Amino acid sequence: MQRFQTEIRVRYYEMDALGHVNNAIYQHYLEQAAIEHSEHIGYGVARYSELGGVFVMRRITMEYLRPAAAGDILVVTTWLENMRGPRCHRHYEIRKQGESDLLVTAEVLWVWVDAKTMRPKAIPTVLIEAFEQLQAPISGS
Repeated sequence: MQRFQTEIRVRYYEMDALGHVNNAIYQHYLEQAAIEHSEHIGYGVARYSELGGVFVMRRITMEYLRPAAAGDILVVTTWLENMRGPRCHRHYEIRKQGESDLLVTAEVLWVWVDAKTMRPKAIPTVLIEAFEQLQAPISGS
């Protein structure tokens, strides 16, 4: 599936004692990129509500390669792989704007759950088709 990009400006309160982005903050960046990707294809909170479900993170694997600091503009690239049943694997790469070196790579297992019961259920076909048909150029914020 096509890659999606968004930009995130690192804020000062996201720093750790070493002056780098705190490792836990990167999970927020990944979630934000996933939300923006979904909104880009027309599936925001209201559409998810209509479908009666929501994606939740089940497992995350991250590799921290280089630090980022306050004021840096980060480019988060994400793409989907293997949407089947309730599961969706999403990949991520984070770089500083204008640079090719990777700062972080990640893979997240997202699970589609019923909004009322919070139990896994199959991802709606209409949502899978929307991601598969994404033909628009890479977008940024």
